[in-house]
Amino acid sequence: MTAEIETITIQGGIRKDGTPEEIREVELRMGEVVSIVGHTGSGKTMLINDVEVFANKNTPSMRTILVNGEIPLEEFREGPSKNPVALITQHTNFLADLPVARFLRIHAKIRSQDGQGGSDDQVVNEVVEFANKLTGEAIALDCSMTELSGGQTRALLIADAVVIGNAPVILLDEIENAGIHRTRALELLRAYRKIFVFVTHDPTIALLSNKRVVMRGGGMWKLIRSNGSERGMSEDARRMDDYLSHLRDQLRNGETLLPVAP
Repeated sequence: MTAEIETITIQGGIRKDGTPEEIREVELRMGEVVSIVGHTGSGKTMLINDVEVFANKNTPSMRTILVNGEIPLEEFREGPSKNPVALITQHTNFLADLPVARFLRIHAKIRSQDGQGGSDDQVVNEVVEFANKLTGEAIALDCSMTELSGGQTRALLIADAVVIGNAPVILLDEIENAGIHRTRALELLRAYRKIFVFVTHDPTIALLSNKRVVMRGGGMWKLIRSNGSERGMSEDARRMDDYLSHLRDQLRNGETLLPVAP
């Protein structure tokens, strides 16, 4: 298998009731944005967990994950620094209460030992600058990691995974719940050649994705590819999302809400 990841293939397993999944195979291609959608309890988180651990019929879903069409290397599972997948979950607890700058420098130094990254200070500044484009409240380098809000933490971890971790596959679990500007996040992320997978209930993210997997009963039920009509709707959704983000910012800043001129 080549070191460069071009595709992740999800081979279907079983639903919660033991019956085969309707969708038997989904291929995620480098550079794509993919959404996982469905009702609460439909199996969205299980699907991205299968991708993260490179399931090989050894999880409750009995799915198999292939990298470039082959069973992935064991070092992907055994060595955290070799794992090409970064999962940003809704739960962000830290074992060490470090300042943001020190936390990022430690990670940058570890990655530099693997032949990645440049100057620690340069990389740290790049990460924080990226994160501050995603969150409304700026992150300070001397701020303690445990003092960050949920949205700030998720924004920082996304930026860390993209810039320092340089993971080719990034899984994001419901970032709309963290107060992150969704359309801005997608614009920034698309500048990097990676596979981005969003677990989401948000129509803006779903419409701006290349394709979406619809979950039902613990299984992959439908695979929908974005078409011209949906891309047109995505512009409407983007404008509405930007407007709602503007209103949220006004509320947070203590301003009086005023109608927007037509």
